[in-house]
Amino acid sequence: MRPRELPGLALPLLLLPPLLPPCPARSAARFDPTWESLDSRQLPAWFDQAKFGIFIHWGVFSVPSFGSEWFWWYWQKEKIPKYVEFMKDNYPPNFKYEDFGPLFTANFFNANKWADIFQASGAKYIVLTSKHHEGFTLWGSEYSWNWNAIDEGPKRDIVKELAVAIRNRTDLRFGLYYSLFEWFHPLFLEDESSSFHTRQFPVSKTLPELYELVNTYQPEILWSDGDGGAPDQYWNSTGFLAWLYNESPVRGTVVTNDRWGAGSICKHGGFYTCTDRYNPGHLLPHKWENCMTIDKLSWGYRRDARISDYLTIEELVKQLVETVSCGGNLLMNIGPTLDGTISVVFEERLRQMGSWLRVNGEAIYETHTWRSQNDTVTPDVWYTSKPKEKLVYAIFLKWPTSGQLFLGQPKAILGATQVKLLGHGQPLNWISLEQNGIMVELPQLTFPQMPCKWGWALALTNVI
Repeated sequence: MRPRELPGLALPLLLLPPLLPPCPARSAARFDPTWESLDSRQLPAWFDQAKFGIFIHWGVFSVPSFGSEWFWWYWQKEKIPKYVEFMKDNYPPNFKYEDFGPLFTANFFNANKWADIFQASGAKYIVLTSKHHEGFTLWGSEYSWNWNAIDEGPKRDIVKELAVAIRNRTDLRFGLYYSLFEWFHPLFLEDESSSFHTRQFPVSKTLPELYELVNTYQPEILWSDGDGGAPDQYWNSTGFLAWLYNESPVRGTVVTNDRWGAGSICKHGGFYTCTDRYNPGHLLPHKWENCMTIDKLSWGYRRDARISDYLTIEELVKQLVETVSCGGNLLMNIGPTLDGTISVVFEERLRQMGSWLRVNGEAIYETHTWRSQNDTVTPDVWYTSKPKEKLVYAIFLKWPTSGQLFLGQPKAILGATQVKLLGHGQPLNWISLEQNGIMVELPQLTFPQMPCKWGWALALTNVI
């Protein structure tokens, strides 16, 4: 059932390619608009199997492209000196943030090229910022008049174009980020001044837009953010999620996160995000996601970024391996430019990750956590497993100069255990250590003969 605030809200469906796989028939299970009921929903299996996704922060904040995607807030609300000085030095005295809208041109945005890059990255899903805290929607929302990508700036439906390209050209799942609140929307500010006893903003803006997004674009990830300090009752999050899980066109495949109101993060919802860049380094009892960004200082594109501000591919591979070994998914963010270009540094990192996954994806995709997440003898060794195949993967990030890799966790079974290096294929020699673990003799390879450059994976068959 839809929440009572929005009786009979019906929105048209765009002619998009079918989802992969198509939404299953409506099940008998129903969810009530309570956290107890909603939290009992089993997360669709595809999400845990995917392991790796791409986050895309793109919006009007990509025009100033200075400091952070929180530019408007830091300039107008907090009046941080470097943001104030930037505006004085580069724009006329009466220039308003809204004036950046027409400059958000997306001139070179080509959804097919983006889709091809994302496919090459090895990612299994994407999440596009359909609306950030600035309120600008990347689709022609009926509820964001004159502050959306059809009325202003690109004059294009960015969400639709990318949804079609992803579904036509890739095997990725299409997802959308949506900010519940908007920094300076007058209705939100009025509700805030009443300590959220009034609910003008969610009734007239947030909830209609959420229904519009889901009905029109059918995202299989709905990544909520920005509660503005308001509780989930203010947003009617449980009412919306009950509709999403029971009635929506993606009810069988959609996954959601945990940002549905103050106090819900890391407690309620589908998968947990807990904090930005969350990487606990140990196993968690609930499915989680490490949302992080290649630019260490910002989620949106920054013209003032230095090369040292970007994570190296070695650092990104380490993030992926640590995250998956501890049961999480990695959501790795890029920030396109105002004209819709994915800058070369982001494209390089995406393609590098793809080349690593082409060799080592067997140790990442559709894996499970093992009894140990990392090794106790050799640092920077992380484990994943495929129990049905009796496989344990030992992913090591440093090639030992001795050519011998000591693993303290796996216990070999004489006559049954086999060890292979992914991308090499030939069985490797190994010996059991006296107390615990095994020592693997790595092949003697020249640098060009290495199966990859930034981390390697051993497939251990029949170990305990």
